[in-house]
Amino acid sequence: MAAASDLESKAKGAFVDDDFELATELYTQAIDAGPATADLYADRAQAHIKLGNYTEAVADASKAIELDPTMHKAYLRKGAACIKLEEYQTAKAALELGSSYASGDSRFTRLLKECEERIAEEASQVPVKKVEAAPAAPSVAATVEDKEDGGIMENAQSMVEAPSKPKYRHDFYNSPTEVVLTIFAKGVPADSVVVDFGEQMLSVSIEVPGEETYHLQPRLFSKVIPEKCKYHVLSTKVEIRLAKAEQVHWTTLDYSGKPKALPQKINMPTASAPRPSYPSSKSKKDWDKLEAEVKKEEKDEKLDGDAALNKFFRDIYKDADEDMRRAMTKSFLESNGTVLSTNWKDVGAKKVEGSPPDGMELKKWEY
Repeated sequence: MAAASDLESKAKGAFVDDDFELATELYTQAIDAGPATADLYADRAQAHIKLGNYTEAVADASKAIELDPTMHKAYLRKGAACIKLEEYQTAKAALELGSSYASGDSRFTRLLKECEERIAEEASQVPVKKVEAAPAAPSVAATVEDKEDGGIMENAQSMVEAPSKPKYRHDFYNSPTEVVLTIFAKGVPADSVVVDFGEQMLSVSIEVPGEETYHLQPRLFSKVIPEKCKYHVLSTKVEIRLAKAEQVHWTTLDYSGKPKALPQKINMPTASAPRPSYPSSKSKKDWDKLEAEVKKEEKDEKLDGDAALNKFFRDIYKDADEDMRRAMTKSFLESNGTVLSTNWKDVGAKKVEGSPPDGMELKKWEY
């Protein structure tokens, strides 16, 4: 297999030549050849945007951010892809955080303005007018960055992908306020699972060393509330709880895009009302028993390491407002995990320096 650097150079050349499918394939080979850097994921995300693979672009941009939380172009591409998926709140959050690492980049300003306009239109129920830009003739001297500057806002033709056999089985059931999705992945380390929530998007990646990466990226049946969604990595499964934006019954997990009758509203159960029934491939299932087993398993599950840290941050993060969340994210990342501030006015305009405990020395992690 060719060296990752050679594959990356060929991928950039294919991107300049407008061969985005080849560029995507070459970036994938470079990632597999290793080491998988944040730049490779961010650049493959841009190629996916050109192909109209916006869900894949969000997953790649999120992986790039995970590897390098200060890479502004990864936030830019995540924001651009989320706009195409009509995930305006998610796009706005990514763009606002990314703009703090890229002073004076007009692309962030332009996309943030579009997000705010679309959010305002949704709030007032004004139909969004879509304007198609005329395709520009390719320039011989065009570079990859020139294409990114002019190409983020272009409409791309959606691609139809052949279905592949999933590595893990998954199932879901409804309650009045949430959908519980279970991925039956036994013995998966918590740090191998990455879950990203959007308004009507879910991205799940399970990357176990030496095994093929598992992806589940459905366009959800209905909208959810991202900040109220959560997940747990247990010993036999990954359990994802999606908080419904509306109390409607989900007949499928995926949004089909076809016209259909309005979803049926779910009535909240009363003390005398029977428990709601849930869709299942089996004729009968004791949901009371299943719920009791899940609760017992969650109670018995002992979290440590990254899982315990993730739970700690979810608990204090879920009730915070938007400024507090931005402050927490920025201070924690810039201080290498030694400072956690909720005051955006204090940390928003400066870099947060590390502050290790007494008797300890601050060391920078290298990715």
